[in-house]
Amino acid sequence: MKLAKLSLAAIVVAGLATSSFAADTLADAFKNGKVKGDIKARYWDRDNGAKSEDIVMFGAVLGYVTDSFNGFKLGLTFQANSSPFIDDTAKPFYQKNEYGPGAVLSESYLQYSMGKTTAKLGRQFISSPLVAGSGSRVIRQSFEALTFVNTDLPQTTLIAGYVDKFQNRTDGAGNIGEFKQVGTDGAYTIAAINKSIANLTVTAAWAQVVNSSDHYYLEGAYAGKTDSFTYGLAAQYALISFDAAGIKDADAFGLKASMGMGAFSGFVAYATTGKDTNIGSGFGLGGGTDNLFTNNIIGANDGSAYSRDTNSYAARLQYAIAKNARVGAQYLYTDSGVTIAGQDDTTNSIDLFGSYAFEGALKGFSIDVVYEDAEDRAGVNKSELRFNTTYKF
Repeated sequence: MKLAKLSLAAIVVAGLATSSFAADTLADAFKNGKVKGDIKARYWDRDNGAKSEDIVMFGAVLGYVTDSFNGFKLGLTFQANSSPFIDDTAKPFYQKNEYGPGAVLSESYLQYSMGKTTAKLGRQFISSPLVAGSGSRVIRQSFEALTFVNTDLPQTTLIAGYVDKFQNRTDGAGNIGEFKQVGTDGAYTIAAINKSIANLTVTAAWAQVVNSSDHYYLEGAYAGKTDSFTYGLAAQYALISFDAAGIKDADAFGLKASMGMGAFSGFVAYATTGKDTNIGSGFGLGGGTDNLFTNNIIGANDGSAYSRDTNSYAARLQYAIAKNARVGAQYLYTDSGVTIAGQDDTTNSIDLFGSYAFEGALKGFSIDVVYEDAEDRAGVNKSELRFNTTYKF
């Protein structure tokens, strides 16, 4: 593994030099470790405009992290997915990113912390501006990487990393996702998140898939509050530059205004993409980078807001029934300069959603429901229902 050639030795030496530790012995570090996990059950029903298929999925996540010993921690996380009742005709509907029975060791890392810097080496979940795994399916995406996070600068988080392999939700052929090489020689990323100006968060990030593409992301988000009224303004810009000859840059720009009063909250957003190249379904590596302001919840219209030469508009309104329950709706409309049969290529979708987190004896158990109705670029009506339950322990 290429990561084995990186700075593991330096991390070990630094660990031996420090006197900051939580556990007195290595045995205590393992004995005082923490176990946590999820038990998941999902029911999805998808209509692609020609036929409808459903799927029942069961998943489990089991993670263990040792206590700190001389600044070191060891972490392990297993994920498993099963669909015992699925019909053969339903498998092609879901095997791209949901149907994939099996188990995988998604996290197996050594972590070292000293002062305000944390280094992590091995398989790990990552959530950064341009390298981020999505957890919207039963199986969460993971990476094999070396990452650094530092918070020495006031109100600033600095992130750096090298990614060697990526584990998707499935392999696309009916099996659970496996770790596969990223590009020809991995990928690098650096990012900075600054909150030194009151109520303003500025994010800047770069990632490079070696011999393939460079990714850039910049975002500014302001959030304010007056009595019971909250408001926010945000702008984002993303650029992808490709190494291959003849492929022009892809970019996107977005604006978002959010507001809330009492139990009500919502936003309106606008985004536009460059005329030359599709920006894909995200700005970087992993499904967690699909953070365009006008991104819809499910994507039954195939992520058309990310297509080239497209203007998209989104609006969401939600109501908090209680501190642990909410309902809401979101509308998305896209209009592309690309034409189909001489007509403008437009799409639209509406999402209805609700969630409830139990308390008391059932604390840790939650229910999320989403229904999306969409018309895709070819004018075909599509819909999807997702009923998700999760128990965290």
